[in-house]
Amino acid sequence: MNLDQLRAFVEVAQLGNFTRAAARLHLAQPSLSRQITTLEHDLGAELFHRARRGSTLTVAGESLLPLARRMLADAESVRRELSELAGLQRGRVRLGATPTLCVSLVAEVFAAFHAAHPAIELHVSEHGSRRLLDELAGGELDLALITTSGAASADRFTVTPLLVEELVVVSASGAPPVTDGDTIALADVAALPQIVFSSAYDLRATTDAAFRAAGVTPATIVQGAEMDAVLRFVERGLGVAIVPAMVLIERPGLRSVRLVEPTLTRTISVARPADLAPTAAVEVMQRTIARTATELAARAGATMRLA
Repeated sequence: MNLDQLRAFVEVAQLGNFTRAAARLHLAQPSLSRQITTLEHDLGAELFHRARRGSTLTVAGESLLPLARRMLADAESVRRELSELAGLQRGRVRLGATPTLCVSLVAEVFAAFHAAHPAIELHVSEHGSRRLLDELAGGELDLALITTSGAASADRFTVTPLLVEELVVVSASGAPPVTDGDTIALADVAALPQIVFSSAYDLRATTDAAFRAAGVTPATIVQGAEMDAVLRFVERGLGVAIVPAMVLIERPGLRSVRLVEPTLTRTISVARPADLAPTAAVEVMQRTIARTATELAARAGATMRLA
């Protein structure tokens, strides 16, 4: 029994006619008839009642039909899966992410993806969420990790929330703790020397708004820095910074304390164009992102949870 015989059997069963089934399969009728006869011989049972007006299934044929359909569907699934795997032997994935995610989640994702699929080229674009959505809409990116999903219109993008992450206050691990407790209020943070992000960061807008709402002004000593610089300045003891909890991964030079009154969070989402079917490589990248996000949430404890 082989797949060609099963396809011939299913076509005859559906059409009830050998001639039309042969035409559908682009076979000569004698060839199709031989396939069915060989299948019947191998199974030791007649599958069709043959008559001038058409062919109908025997009891054996009715029993075989759902099994044949299932076997053909399984074969197609295997073919499609192997084809996708073959597609991962070449190609590229263009991922956009905010700067805070590039030094944390993206680094973990790229390491896992490249280890499994080293032949795929990886391209990264590091910008704020709104710029990333513009690049996604313009066809410059396949996927984007964003933190302002409200800016993504549903008719243009498919947006999948991944994580809800707290913002925490970080200081140098070699310096005295900024508080004796496990948490610190935003008003108390305002009195500490601050390292502040560039105004292009989504995070800067969030913290500025929180300070305004609390009616306090932060004691800023350095502002306009990028993520790597902010973390390095804090490690050197210049001041404290409010950062996403995720950036503390593999940063032994930093200690963190949870922020309260209010607690500040951000939602991390993955976006892709709504009107384009993703390639096999992009599908695998999106699954890698989701799996890595789950692992990070498990490691982060109370400061991070799945969305």
